[in-house]
Amino acid sequence: MSNATTMAASPQADQTAHDKRTSKEAKKVAYKHNRLSVGGWIVRILFACLFAFPLIFMVVSSFKPDDEIMADLGSFKAFLPVGHISLDNYAQVFTRVPASTFLMNSVIITLVTVVLGVIINSMAAFAIQRLQVRGKKIIFTFILATLMVPFETYAIPLLWWVNQLPRPVVDQFGLYFTRGWIDTLPVQIVPFIANAFSVYLYMQYFETIPKDLDEAARVDGAGWFRIYSRIVMPLSGPATATVVILSFLPMWNQYVWPLMVVQSESLRPVMIGVQYFQQMTTSWGQIMAYSSLITVPIIIVFVIFQKQFVSSIASSGVKG
Repeated sequence: MSNATTMAASPQADQTAHDKRTSKEAKKVAYKHNRLSVGGWIVRILFACLFAFPLIFMVVSSFKPDDEIMADLGSFKAFLPVGHISLDNYAQVFTRVPASTFLMNSVIITLVTVVLGVIINSMAAFAIQRLQVRGKKIIFTFILATLMVPFETYAIPLLWWVNQLPRPVVDQFGLYFTRGWIDTLPVQIVPFIANAFSVYLYMQYFETIPKDLDEAARVDGAGWFRIYSRIVMPLSGPATATVVILSFLPMWNQYVWPLMVVQSESLRPVMIGVQYFQQMTTSWGQIMAYSSLITVPIIIVFVIFQKQFVSSIASSGVKG
């Protein structure tokens, strides 16, 4: 009887010991995971502070007079909204510089370029990726090759080319055509609509969408444009968000090209306005206010599309 009881208790004891070891190992793993998580969050917070401090300083300084900005540079007050806080710098910006005109021009140029770029580049990627196009490998190779060509190498040829294009003009005498797009809004938009990197991103993302959906739609009588607009593009939200962000940034920050092609103040984008503060008496508060006006739209666009942007990079990215 005693031996039987001992034999019955032995497996239970072994099971109990095994459970204890498993519990200890699980606690160790959880402790390491939590420690790594805490360390990861500390690193993230440090990097966030590193990148956020210049932005905080810029925004806070935009509400301060110049003497307070200089006085607070040596202390942490430079990052705090303390002292004489007002909107005087912003008021002076719109008084001394046609900032509203520059902002509106940049909004129009950027918005039109991004919207047309999404449509045209996604169509090009869809045609190369989904349709039976002759020489698609050659086309794709050419697209990749253009990614390695910096803008500065073809800026002068592009300037000559746009100066030869016909431009419609409407006045009291009717409609007629003149030559050259210089000093117009289209010259700041059209050359940048087609973008090789956007086509490449869309092609990479379209690979993740099963072609069985295309075949099923074709069986139901859908054409290629319907498949593109009703099936493929609605499933490509993350890729579109990525293209929007990567197209918005260079268009909003354009500086060299507008300097080359625009002479009229009424057509200049927002980045050209920085020059006005170099020509006038330097006011750091006004410079910070103008810089804040330039920077805030970029942050807003990224915040709106950040989830889709991360999703696109995680799911397709720039894989080969």
